[in-house]
Amino acid sequence: MNFAVNLPLFCIIAALVSSVVSLILSGKAASRLTVALAAAVAAASIPVLILGINSGQTTIFTMGHYAHPWGNEIRFGILEPLLCAIFSLVLLCCVTGGWRELSRDVAADRQNFYFAMIDLILAALLCLVYTNDVFTGYVFIEICTIASCGILMIRQVGRTTLASVRYMIFSLVGSGLFLLGVIFLYSVTGHLLMPNLKQTIAELWQSGEHHTALVTSICLITIGLGIKSGMFPFHFWMPDTYGFSTPCSAGILSGLVSKGYIFLLIKIICNGFGADVFYATGVQNLLYWFGVAGMVVGSISAMRVNDIFHMVAFSSAAQIGYIYMGIGLSPTLGVQAALYHMLTHALTKPALFLASSRIVETAGGSRRFRDLQGCAHRNHTAGLCFSLGAFSMIGIPMTMGFISKYLFALAGFRGGGLVVPTLLALAVSTVLNTFYFARTVIRIYIKRGEPDGKRWTVRTQPSYAIAGGVLAGANVLLGVFAQPLISLLAKGLELLFQ
Repeated sequence: MNFAVNLPLFCIIAALVSSVVSLILSGKAASRLTVALAAAVAAASIPVLILGINSGQTTIFTMGHYAHPWGNEIRFGILEPLLCAIFSLVLLCCVTGGWRELSRDVAADRQNFYFAMIDLILAALLCLVYTNDVFTGYVFIEICTIASCGILMIRQVGRTTLASVRYMIFSLVGSGLFLLGVIFLYSVTGHLLMPNLKQTIAELWQSGEHHTALVTSICLITIGLGIKSGMFPFHFWMPDTYGFSTPCSAGILSGLVSKGYIFLLIKIICNGFGADVFYATGVQNLLYWFGVAGMVVGSISAMRVNDIFHMVAFSSAAQIGYIYMGIGLSPTLGVQAALYHMLTHALTKPALFLASSRIVETAGGSRRFRDLQGCAHRNHTAGLCFSLGAFSMIGIPMTMGFISKYLFALAGFRGGGLVVPTLLALAVSTVLNTFYFARTVIRIYIKRGEPDGKRWTVRTQPSYAIAGGVLAGANVLLGVFAQPLISLLAKGLELLFQ
């Protein structure tokens, strides 16, 4: 047996153990452990990815070697290790790039707890990506929810407590709906493992038995994960959740946590419900139109705020809309475009939040746009990283955002009668994105006179420069050389349907 088969489980266990160990360490030692863990998971994902590419098939690792229904399984092909490598790399950049703000916003005696929660989030994300069991998915959804609330409310600001309560309420509603859907599925199929579910659901759907229960469970699971990931119209928790948390937390919550929920939904659609059954229920139409509405409403909301953090947060609602529009378009090109945009958003949003924090710092702590004028000249690295992230969100060529919109347009042309609304939604959203992102980029680069008549700059920390450079550089690199990644996603999606 190839040793790489064991690495996904080792990574999950290492993350869980690290979360416990962090609690007995100092804050600085815990941060180093988290950085080492994220780097190790990224490195360990590479041989797993190579195994999936070389074998051309999915690998199932049975934990404990117990057969169904007592055993549990990890399943991976190409998509799973690819996502885990990128997720862990982004988490590493968030922690290193946002360390200064984190050490300022979080009390020294609570920093070890903060990094314990980060380790738990990484463990939960790995499980959401690798699991082949829907109930295990539910367990780690709850772990991810609790840990996410922990890194949000640990910042002792009144608004973060309110944001945490709102986030917890929406998350618990989503988790509850997901659990009800799992209960319905188990009651009519007797299975929790996705391959067994797919086979039994296909038989029941063909025979017409338990039709109402199956549709109900599909709706509950889909809406539950939609609420947790910020799908319109359930996105109201986003502005305060992202806007008032420390930049490291905002980057992780917006760039990674929501993507873990969405990928679990994609995995359940392809390997649990079966794409044929899911797209026969009509639920995909709700996802499509909710996605389109989110693209427009999220952008309009971003235009109306006068706070750079809230603008980037509302933009997340619009970008999540793109992903759900793609899932609703088709199980092939549509989902492939959604997967690519997941990676685009995972790399771009943390870069924007980290850069926004440094830009705000040069404005004396003010988030208002009128006070940000000329800030890019005081912190050149932050200005460049924010600009590249903004260009990606707009869809400027040579960025991942441009490739995402191209893939969505291509999926729209092959999506039956949805070509006109898809192209119209892309056009309107792009115009709106251009308005508020281009306005911000222009403002931070327009010079203004300094009180002492001299230009001054803020020294960029090497850790932030490296983290921001990695995120922005990866965005441009994967935008220019997008075809290898697109091919990997297409091949990985084929394996996911097996």
